[in-house]
Amino acid sequence: MRVLLVEDDEPIAESLTRGLSRYGFEVQWVRTGAEALTAGDFAMVLVDLGLPDMDGLDVCRELRARGDVPIIVISARSDEVDRVVGLEIGADDYVTKPFGVREVIARMRAVLRRVQPAQPEPEAHGRVRIDRRARRVHLDGGEVELTPKEFDLLAFLAEEPGAVFTREQIMEAVWDENWFGPTKTLDVHVGVLRRKLGDAASLETVRGVGFRLVLP
Repeated sequence: MRVLLVEDDEPIAESLTRGLSRYGFEVQWVRTGAEALTAGDFAMVLVDLGLPDMDGLDVCRELRARGDVPIIVISARSDEVDRVVGLEIGADDYVTKPFGVREVIARMRAVLRRVQPAQPEPEAHGRVRIDRRARRVHLDGGEVELTPKEFDLLAFLAEEPGAVFTREQIMEAVWDENWFGPTKTLDVHVGVLRRKLGDAASLETVRGVGFRLVLP
């Protein structure tokens, strides 16, 4: 997912860019409001309020006037007035510095869940059909009995068939964004899914990285 980061503080911007990149986000970093307004289209925008050329609130206001791209304000301003104004002019969330990358990612995912519509119809992936609204999976017309976590794991990998997801990305998305424990449970769930799906889908291990879902 392409993310525009509007931040003039270089250490913060570099830290955020590295952190988001580790979790699969493609980040373009700009330092000014003017650059942000000419940067093109992105799936999400992170905007600092204290920019050198203009107030970040004005950037939010202009971006919102142009379309419905999700916007998260990241700012050292903790004043309630700034927070309220930011949300009233169209920002989807407001994160106060200092913050951790995990917190920002959790906020981004929460915003995406709110703004993205639910899948209206079951997804067909070859012989496998995933109904996200009903949380059911069918193989060759028959239902496959999955536990909640097995379903979440398959649904997450099926968002981008063929794409490699790291263990950290999967654990944060399927288990918890604050997960710090061993990832052995992930291997167990992958093994169970492989048995239940048979040759209808392949959950491939990418050594040293993670897993990907490959459909015949």
